[in-house]
Amino acid sequence: MSPTHKPIVWLAEPARTPPIARGARIEIGYLLRRLQAGERLDLPASRPMPGIGRRVAELRVTDGAGNVEWRVIYRIDEDAVIVAAIFSKKTRATPSQWIETSQARLRRYDQRIAEEE
Repeated sequence: MSPTHKPIVWLAEPARTPPIARGARIEIGYLLRRLQAGERLDLPASRPMPGIGRRVAELRVTDGAGNVEWRVIYRIDEDAVIVAAIFSKKTRATPSQWIETSQARLRRYDQRIAEEE
């Protein structure tokens, strides 16, 4: 990692093969590296998720092997890229389970950081 790149903080399990096909996992890694370098991603690769929180968005990756849509919920902080959730998406709307899980993980992370200061 370059000194100018932000580290990734995994609040979710890192993307692995399986269940994520190799190509989709590589695409997720590529997009995360772009975020680490400070690049701002827009549609179709990334979509803001203000319903989860400020500075929160989702990476959108299609698994070509199985036509599965993968989502990576992340937040860009001043000092890190925080990955809150990785899941497959089968419907148009983001399942409330993943919205609530992401909010809870980010809230716990923020509390831990505040306690350390």
